[in-house]
Amino acid sequence: MSGATQRQRRYAQLGILLGPVSLFLAIFFLCPLAIMMIYSVLTPGLYGGAEWAFYPDNFGRILGFANPEFEVFDPVYLSIFLRSLRIALTTVAITLVVCYPAAFQVSRLPDRWKTFALFLITLPFFASLIVRLFVWVLILKKTGFANMVLQSLGIISEPADLIYTEGAIILGMVYIFIPFMFLPVYASVEKLDWSLVRASQDLGANGFQTFWRVIFPLTLPGVIGGSIIVFIPALGNFIVPAVLGGAKVMMLGNLIEQQFLSARNWPFGAALAMLVMAAVLFILFFYIRLEGRRGDDAPALR
Repeated sequence: MSGATQRQRRYAQLGILLGPVSLFLAIFFLCPLAIMMIYSVLTPGLYGGAEWAFYPDNFGRILGFANPEFEVFDPVYLSIFLRSLRIALTTVAITLVVCYPAAFQVSRLPDRWKTFALFLITLPFFASLIVRLFVWVLILKKTGFANMVLQSLGIISEPADLIYTEGAIILGMVYIFIPFMFLPVYASVEKLDWSLVRASQDLGANGFQTFWRVIFPLTLPGVIGGSIIVFIPALGNFIVPAVLGGAKVMMLGNLIEQQFLSARNWPFGAALAMLVMAAVLFILFFYIRLEGRRGDDAPALR
């Protein structure tokens, strides 16, 4: 069998394997995304919905170039966007700080305990997300467990407002997304070549130098992958802010839901969703470029 025939056969097999998945994504992801892009530049209807006329001021309401005849730039939308970015990045940072050392501890366990530890980390997935969030409501409310403990220890004299705050949202986000950060980081730590670490120590490197120049670069793919997996759903999440933030802390996901369901301003809601998608695509593009550079530098290092 010639090389060209083998390549054709390989491409045919690849097409058969990827064809159904590609068709599914085209129908249920790309088509809705295209519809959302079209709606984001349509004119809001007088009684809801949209009118089929070009109207870029949906983005101008957020970014500041709205036509004052029809729309007014309101900085509150930009502040909600920046708040959502801050909360998502804070969630990424906290989950990474918690999961990075934990991944090393779990990787050094015996195999049977390692499997049990991984089971415990994924155990929250067996319960409904809504149920888990309402448990946090019971813990954080004024008559909840957290206030009872703080008062009994004498730290506070009267119940504190722990719920319906930005801190409660970050706590809920971290609680939900810890497994999403842990698993990619653990996969990188598990593949770590400890002979390189020992070689670094033999050559006189101290603990910090060994970590920064050997361990961290080798585990960086897991750190970046976990950060992206956490950041993307955290940025557009609306369940956690709705339950733990109430009406006091508005995030992008809640604002988009409000525009589609309550205000019925579908074009503006679509524009907000496109901004979230743009932020996600920017992060993914940055990740792809970074991985490409790592791949280009790898032969030189070898």
